[in-house]
Amino acid sequence: MNQQAYEAGKAAYQQGDWLTAVDRLSQAKNPGEVSGPVDHLVGNSYMKLGQYEAAAAAYESALRDTSYGKVGPLSCNRGRALLAAGHPAEAVTALTQALADTSYATPYKAHMALGTAYERLGDPRNAGIAYRNAAIDESNPNPSSALCDLGGCFMQLGRPVDAVEAYRTALDFSAPLQSQNQVYCDLGLAYVAANRMSEAVDAFDHATADGTLVLSPEAQASYDAARKAMAAIAGKQRPSDTDALLAAAGYGGGYDPLDPTGASGELMPSADDTGFFSVSEEDLVEQDKKERKIRRKHNHRGLKVFITILIILVVALCAAGYAYYRGYGWPTQETVVEQLFDAKTSGQDLGSFLSASVPASEAETIEATVPSGASIKSTQVERSMTESTVTVTAALPTGDTQTYSIALVRDGISWKVTNVTSDAATTSSTDGTASSTSTGTTSTSAATTTTTTTGTASQG
Repeated sequence: MNQQAYEAGKAAYQQGDWLTAVDRLSQAKNPGEVSGPVDHLVGNSYMKLGQYEAAAAAYESALRDTSYGKVGPLSCNRGRALLAAGHPAEAVTALTQALADTSYATPYKAHMALGTAYERLGDPRNAGIAYRNAAIDESNPNPSSALCDLGGCFMQLGRPVDAVEAYRTALDFSAPLQSQNQVYCDLGLAYVAANRMSEAVDAFDHATADGTLVLSPEAQASYDAARKAMAAIAGKQRPSDTDALLAAAGYGGGYDPLDPTGASGELMPSADDTGFFSVSEEDLVEQDKKERKIRRKHNHRGLKVFITILIILVVALCAAGYAYYRGYGWPTQETVVEQLFDAKTSGQDLGSFLSASVPASEAETIEATVPSGASIKSTQVERSMTESTVTVTAALPTGDTQTYSIALVRDGISWKVTNVTSDAATTSSTDGTASSTSTGTTSTSAATTTTTTTGTASQG
């Protein structure tokens, strides 16, 4: 291998210069040589460039290097590349191969891509099975997305009741700050299909409450139909005041006020039919007084319950506001840092832990700095309302220890990472593609990350 070309290719890759990375890495291998690390990075670069056929070929070449391993991540990436290139049948084969690798740390990625491939093949049943497997995978940080896709498959299969349960479970698993509007919209469509119009109206009301979601023509038509159905039901079931008084006096059911005995058959009852007039004005007034008393009693009881709940909410909000001011959140800063290091060890994408303000180049540096396989313990947490710093000591797989400082910013009630720095030490790469030494600020490891969107696969 041409080590100089390989190092130049890695450097270009880490800087996001995908064209240069492909050029340099292509020069790193000797004729006939197989190299999993080289072809893996080449495949990732082609995916970033949108050249999916070339990416699939590079991943296939990397799989020939049996000493490199990583059959699961490579096969998953190849399957997603084939899917993006418009070859769903071949993608199913590659993704099935990825799931056969028992050492693959994030199989939910392959399950999600497999579900998409089956949908494109017109097979919602097997797509639903794949999405269900993705949802129950413990390594999946966002089961809500898989459950929504599962609900869509149930709708295609004509099983709206099962779709309702899938969407409701998706709402339970969605993140606190994650928009739920589209899930509520899909839930509304499922309720309409299941002929549960009242619940459909409620779901659509939730979906459109903040005005950010524009309903599709199909969804708008379903929403309108559900509201019309509820209005029609309300119009039929709501009795008039006269009907209510007559019912209270014992003249409910089949009595017609214009023909109370049902005997005359005339528009007005005959003079001999006096059943309707047997209810005196005093009886009606007394009945009205009783109903007013009952209503007042219920209203007072409801007011007491409302005040009690209001007091509890005020106390809870005050406590939450004080904790927020003191720099606390959920999950805590320590938990976020632990999850960050665990995610790197399991080969997950670290993007979900980073603040949206972190540029792509800095995000890659942070990902390279976090070591894989490290065991950490928190030594110090500096808290403030909007920013915090966590200092941890990491026991590296090499036997060395290293101190890391992780800067975080407030993200709702939780925290997001903005920077990771380490003391002067040498960190060994654990993914088999790159390693380097850092002094004073950051250390780097292989910049081989995995994304979960179709068409932008990377190393898992």
